[in-house]
Amino acid sequence: MLCGCSHTFINMRGKRIGRNEETGGEITEKGQDPLKVAKNVYKFIMENERVRVLDVLFKPNDKAAMHSHPDHLVYVLKGGKLKLTSSGKTDVLDLKTGQAIFLKAQSHEAENTGKTDVDLLVVELKK
Repeated sequence: MLCGCSHTFINMRGKRIGRNEETGGEITEKGQDPLKVAKNVYKFIMENERVRVLDVLFKPNDKAAMHSHPDHLVYVLKGGKLKLTSSGKTDVLDLKTGQAIFLKAQSHEAENTGKTDVDLLVVELKK
């Protein structure tokens, strides 16, 4: 249940940090909510008619089961290595503290493959 686009992971300074070639359909309301299927790492902060804000804390080896996001911004509070798997393709991101990344709507699972905590602020955009 992906958007069918080629995604390039880009930080806010325009530097490409990874690439994910995706195929499939659009995410629907039936997509898996990370607060339900990955509540081991996702915590609710706030929500209004325009955004939903989540704190995501991955301890080493923590995994987030397959879940879906609309278009979203990720701000890295504490960096590290995060493996994203989507539609059979895996990307390992080396996230740096202070980095911001925009991601198109997608479904993925994630795993902290490093030896340190990875702490993220996720801002999901509503249409």
